[in-house]
Amino acid sequence: MIKNYFFLFRVPQWIKNSFVFVPLLFSLNLFNTDLLLTTLAAFIVFCLTSSILYIINDISDIEADRAHPVKKLRPLAARTVSVKQAYISLFLLSIPVLISLPFFNLKFTILLISFFILNLLYSFSFKHIVLLDIFTIAAGFMLRVIGGAFAIEVEVSSWLILTTMFLSLFLAGMKRYSELRLTLNQANNDISTRKVLRNYSTRLARQISTVAASAVIICYALYTVSERTIKIFGNENLIYTTPFVVFGIFRYMYLVYITEEGENTTQIMIKDIQMILTLTLYILTAVLIIYDLL
Repeated sequence: MIKNYFFLFRVPQWIKNSFVFVPLLFSLNLFNTDLLLTTLAAFIVFCLTSSILYIINDISDIEADRAHPVKKLRPLAARTVSVKQAYISLFLLSIPVLISLPFFNLKFTILLISFFILNLLYSFSFKHIVLLDIFTIAAGFMLRVIGGAFAIEVEVSSWLILTTMFLSLFLAGMKRYSELRLTLNQANNDISTRKVLRNYSTRLARQISTVAASAVIICYALYTVSERTIKIFGNENLIYTTPFVVFGIFRYMYLVYITEEGENTTQIMIKDIQMILTLTLYILTAVLIIYDLL
């Protein structure tokens, strides 16, 4: 049962909420214990809220998931967790979220509510509308970054927000490509499991991903050499983290296009050794440069 709830809550997907730590890292507050704990609390709240949204989505999509070659293994679709148990889980997860909100400032609370509403709209409507679906996903990642900034009351660079937006658009485009390829590989080419795929093609998904990948690299590179960044960090060395970003983008494209992975972004991030190593080296290098520890 624990394993079933682990997948019902989509615990591996919690890695997406790590974007709330971005403002903490780049505002020179990583070693500020109070702000670190506040950001950790914000991360936990986002994780619980994400799990609530995943459960709501799985309840509404239970029949469609049962027709999907991969999603049919989800707890509700596979009947390893009942709908009644899912509703009880929703109630139990909501309690700590609601209790914690008064301890955050008003801006963070409003943003979290906006994040929740946006994802509800995605689950029930936006995910069926071409392009709006992937832009909603991108908006969710941007709200995580802004939420991290609101939680500790610091400013975040516009370049970082843009980088986050294009990165999430890149990942969403690659996911649509993988879903299309998986669908086309089925004998009956059934696309009923995600109706919006009817409005996409593998060519369009690849073009979206390519444009977004280029924008990620450009925006991040511009961030590293911007006047504000150099002034805050007191050096121009952050540009040396750019190769890790470029390699990570290219590695992800390789995994999707050549090895035919990519429908599950999280699985790639936590299973591919080169991606793990690249991310680790990026974080380590960025910390050493930003905090002048070299």
